[in-house]
Amino acid sequence: MGWFTTNLVSAFLLPPLNLILLGAIGVFLLKRHPRTGKLLVMFALTLLYLLSTPFVAETALQKLETPSTLHSLDSIQAIVVLGAGTYFNAPEYDGNTVNRLGLERIRYAARLYRLTGKPMLAAGGFPLGSNSSEATQMKAVLEKEFEVPVKWMEEGSRNTRENAYKSFAILKKDGVSHIALVTHAWHMPRAFREFEQAGFKVVPAATAYTTRYRTDVFSFIPTAGALQKSWLFLHEVIGMWWYRLSPAPTTS
Repeated sequence: MGWFTTNLVSAFLLPPLNLILLGAIGVFLLKRHPRTGKLLVMFALTLLYLLSTPFVAETALQKLETPSTLHSLDSIQAIVVLGAGTYFNAPEYDGNTVNRLGLERIRYAARLYRLTGKPMLAAGGFPLGSNSSEATQMKAVLEKEFEVPVKWMEEGSRNTRENAYKSFAILKKDGVSHIALVTHAWHMPRAFREFEQAGFKVVPAATAYTTRYRTDVFSFIPTAGALQKSWLFLHEVIGMWWYRLSPAPTTS
């Protein structure tokens, strides 16, 4: 599916729209089927509460997260860092640049470069409505702000699967097949599987782990931030299942 269709379908499957629709159906059924309507409304509200609770959202994300493997970096040939989106029309930067999530990834990629000295590939295509690719934006920040050179750019991808196969096509020309893959810890399981299937030997270099200072009463009070973390968890789960059900491209 194309970018627009994929994101439209995702919106209907993920909170908060899926919960709003579920509750709306319940309200619609209250007159003719009051029992079913009440159950749907209660179910929607219960899910909204749970998914908005820091304890539930953080616990769910932690279940996805891949442990750090810094001890396995000796044999890598390159570092691949994945884009995470664009901060559009940033007034303080005079145009498009990496967003907050992307900055977390490239900060860690810069650290790995200083530890290993290995060349870097930035991977990310053109977001809808952008005149610059995510790879170009990452390269600019890495080189100008972190003083880390970027040797390759993968600019043709629209998703994680395409990141993997298009990056492999670029790096195999230079005989690179063993990489450190930089992305968020909650995104690593999906990315790791795709990059391995594309042909890479992958060392997962995850960053931005979900940590909890402590568990107290505030861990059970709903917040918008917790709902966003639940969105990330569900997005990853749906993405993993979708990739398992859809055929992967063949490598040449």
